[in-house]
Amino acid sequence: ALKTMKNIKKFVALLLCLALTLSFAACRIVIDGETASAGNKVNGSIGLSVSTQNNPFFVTLVDGAKAQADKLGVKIQVTDAGDDAAKQTTDIETLVASGISVLIVNPVDSDAVAGAVQSAISAGVKVISVDRAVNGVDIDCQIASDNVAGAAMAPQFIVDTLGEGAVVAELEGVTGASAAIDRSQGFHNIADSKLEVVARQTANFARAEGMSVMENMLQANGDIQAVFAANDEMALGALEAISGAGKDILVVGFDATDDAVEAVKAGRLGGTIAQQPALLGATAVANALKLINGETIEKSVAAIEDADLFIVAGTSLTVYPAAGLINYYRGNRLVLINRDETPYDSQADLVFHESLGDIFRNL
Repeated sequence: ALKTMKNIKKFVALLLCLALTLSFAACRIVIDGETASAGNKVNGSIGLSVSTQNNPFFVTLVDGAKAQADKLGVKIQVTDAGDDAAKQTTDIETLVASGISVLIVNPVDSDAVAGAVQSAISAGVKVISVDRAVNGVDIDCQIASDNVAGAAMAPQFIVDTLGEGAVVAELEGVTGASAAIDRSQGFHNIADSKLEVVARQTANFARAEGMSVMENMLQANGDIQAVFAANDEMALGALEAISGAGKDILVVGFDATDDAVEAVKAGRLGGTIAQQPALLGATAVANALKLINGETIEKSVAAIEDADLFIVAGTSLTVYPAAGLINYYRGNRLVLINRDETPYDSQADLVFHESLGDIFRNL
């Protein structure tokens, strides 16, 4: 009996040692110098989950991210959610399972993505959101331009062009996307007090829907004088509907995609608020690499400052940043008017704003 008791004690001790060994193994796994929790193996790579690549803006954002990853020598995987929140959840789960160290996410729906993002964090993955926010989750960093400030330029441009009290309609983006919410807010911050908004409806950031929604709006409201579309795809769709109805309506978009800029130059599109999607993607990757290397980054990074948001309008480039108004006319003449309305003209200003991109130099 005594011998049997000793054997049982040895067996129990062996089980305890084995349990402790497995516990430590699950808590700390080191791969390529990195540590992950809950048994997740990370490999120093980046995963980018983008809302859709059926939109030129996000195609450019992805291109910018890939170019920066190549430049910095870091591996990046890209998934396309196709504007499907459920698919994006699956995409993120797949990226995490593959061993990424950092997830860059451009949400389809800022609320719906929260669960998948929280699971990624629990698995030891760092998370950065780009262009759109993730609601309800404490992520490592949010990278975006100021969509509220940008969208506020549109109604002000409409007021400057048509006067206060003009009858306007709004085409909204994907319901639940932070960019759609922020752009609508920025628009109404000015429009509600200076314009008459007679219609607003989502067209899901899509050109075809922009056209069909605009057709319905025109049938219901024949007096519409101007339209603000929360992205250029919807704006271009609205233009088709307006052209088909034989009307002359001022349309302002958002993003300054190549097609939109060409439409502005052709005199079809009244204006478009410009961002730099390639810079958004590149900035996200640069900060992801800092996280991989154990560096600390800011919780919020403005890839595009207020002064870098501008409207491309007609034959001139009109800017409504917080600092004042800037007009760049053909002939390489840049005039900056400060809030005190003191104008000055210099080549140095043109060089300073050269970061705005090819649009600035080509107009």
